[in-house]
Amino acid sequence: MANHKSALKRVRQTKTRTERNSARIGRIRTFIKKFIAALKSGGGEQEFQVAQSEIQKGVTKGVLHRNTAARKISRLNKMLKVAK
Repeated sequence: MANHKSALKRVRQTKTRTERNSARIGRIRTFIKKFIAALKSGGGEQEFQVAQSEIQKGVTKGVLHRNTAARKISRLNKMLKVAK
């Protein structure tokens, strides 16, 4: 366990960031699942836009690497085109 004041503060900050980041990642996964469900029911264009926006927001917030986000968006777009 940390003994210095600054180390204790870093432990608190890390805990807060971890909770926030896991919530962001969960939110991204939720929107991807909503998109896939919408694809199965025949739609999906609106959900694709929302999912893409959330993934890009994850990059901005530092949760996802930009190449990972580009790969995910590309795969979702490919699924959308195949479904049409």
